[in-house]
Amino acid sequence: MKVNTNPAKGMRDITPQEKEVRDYVEGVIVNTYKQSGFELIETPVVENIENLIGSKGGENLKLIFKILKRGEKLDFSKEGLTEEDLADLGLRYDLTVPLSRFYCNNRASLPSVFKALQVGNVFRAERAQKGRYRSFKQCDIDIIGDGTKAAELELIATTAKALNALGVKDFAVRFNDRRVLKAVIMDCGFTEEEFDGVCIVVDKLDKVGIKGVEKELQEKAYSSDSIANLINALESINEKGTECLLEYGVTEDVVNEVKDVLESSREYANGKYDVEFDFTLIRGMGYYTGSIFEIAYKDLGYSIAGGGRYDEMVGNFIGEKIPAIGFSIGFERLVNQLMDEKFKVPDREKVVLLYEVSDKYIDVMKKADEFREQGYTVSVFEKAKKIGKQLNQFAEYGFNKFAIYSKEETELKDLSSN
Repeated sequence: MKVNTNPAKGMRDITPQEKEVRDYVEGVIVNTYKQSGFELIETPVVENIENLIGSKGGENLKLIFKILKRGEKLDFSKEGLTEEDLADLGLRYDLTVPLSRFYCNNRASLPSVFKALQVGNVFRAERAQKGRYRSFKQCDIDIIGDGTKAAELELIATTAKALNALGVKDFAVRFNDRRVLKAVIMDCGFTEEEFDGVCIVVDKLDKVGIKGVEKELQEKAYSSDSIANLINALESINEKGTECLLEYGVTEDVVNEVKDVLESSREYANGKYDVEFDFTLIRGMGYYTGSIFEIAYKDLGYSIAGGGRYDEMVGNFIGEKIPAIGFSIGFERLVNQLMDEKFKVPDREKVVLLYEVSDKYIDVMKKADEFREQGYTVSVFEKAKKIGKQLNQFAEYGFNKFAIYSKEETELKDLSSN
């Protein structure tokens, strides 16, 4: 029987070269976040299924990997079995739900305003395709217990700082507020029940254009007056930005909050990146209650980071309202883009030390340690007969220097010149 050596569908193997980049990128992000006062925690990849199902995670609730009950709990003899009868656990689809549970479970030992940092894999049973995996890493920072706009400003600034530390510069922070979305859409004549459906269509504006949005809204048989009002609102907000929001039912305090975040974030950015108001930014999670934001990088058709305020999720566990907000870097998308740009881990001198079979291997190891003490990363290999081809392979593999062991003098040389 032939063994399938491919990873499971939607999963992937990671080569040493990519793993080196991933570890470096993760290290820069984590160190930047720690320097800004965020504390690293860890939560299980497995959660109780009721926590995941009840989290208002939008389309992600359909993508949960559910785990079968075990032992005596799993009774296939029962008639009319449903998924609820078969599964009691699931793999986390993001890091926000586990964080909310973690905070409630450990609240007594945490500060009143808790700044959390998480890095870990999440799992979604999505349709596998290039750049979209069923297991992928996220890097999250969250602030729990602060309902002021200081939390928004800190998350945006700190996430941008981490990207800048990696040399990522051509990006823009897109900002919106779910309260703005709801006020405008309701003011145009849509009902509460129609709100989510309208949002899904508006979210496609950058892909299908204003005519495409109008056509899809008509196909869904919404009121023609409401559609016309919304198209006018989209065109007006696109032209005037936040200056016309009061005309569409957005309260003055919300408008002022949005303006304050935009102006303060632009001041902090000081031209290093753009900060834009984008009324068509939706974010798919149903648990968002206020500010929502994304980071668009260059001309990619997707964001590399996103998040928002979720003031009700944490409180749902313990029956009280606790403000919370988070920003997540899409680690896989960021690394994939950096790999496409031939990103190199800086200041890493990798040496290959070659030896002959006749050499005393323990002496070769000692020589390797001498180079390591000088700060080099050293790998030891037997010298091939065709050394030119061997050195070319090591150069392609990311080695910078090589040396051929000698009892007298073992000289380091640049691989690029040989």
